[in-house]
Amino acid sequence: MAQVRQVYAADRVTVEIVPSLGRLSNNAYLIAPRGGGGVTIIDAPEGAEAIVEALAGRPVERIFVTHSHRDHWDGFDVLRAHTGAPIFAGAGETNLDASRHILPLGDGATLDIGGGALHAIHTPGHTPGSTCLYFASSEGSGALFTGDTLFPGGPGATHDHAAFERIVESITSKLHTLPGETLVFPGHGDATTIARAIDEYRVFAGKPHPADLAGDVLWLES
Repeated sequence: MAQVRQVYAADRVTVEIVPSLGRLSNNAYLIAPRGGGGVTIIDAPEGAEAIVEALAGRPVERIFVTHSHRDHWDGFDVLRAHTGAPIFAGAGETNLDASRHILPLGDGATLDIGGGALHAIHTPGHTPGSTCLYFASSEGSGALFTGDTLFPGGPGATHDHAAFERIVESITSKLHTLPGETLVFPGHGDATTIARAIDEYRVFAGKPHPADLAGDVLWLES
């Protein structure tokens, strides 16, 4: 089993990470109401048996998948065998399997949890419908689940320069406006903060870059 650990605790929810799942070392997250109730699962990667084990019998309120790339969906059948909870993805996402009966979540929509809310933020670029979820705490830092939109050190990979421009716009106009202390939980690897992400981007923005820049870009090295 993956090494499950708590990575966030606020007034209304806690968050556990189920890390390093599958061939691409995906993260999944379990958002649980402090007062009890259904868990929200973020992403359904290969190796989802570890997610089921981490639930430890807790009910599932919903599953949210950040975008359509297979490494974030490959554990879907395992989770569906465990729970009939509804599954959501960004309303603008493409290449989704209609047989999965995915519910669209539009930009600005909210999902109730523990008396609080998860806010959907549409962040196109990595895929057309990539969507982040943001939990704003009334005490301390909030939590942002970014899928493959934002990582420590840079954005998710893009297939051409137009997509790169879209992901930069998504990050700078939507994510960088969140409080600096917001914790960023990506779909792979370690967490970061919005303040750190802004500082790293400022270094990148102060340098010249090729007109066709795309792919795996690191703010401090590109």
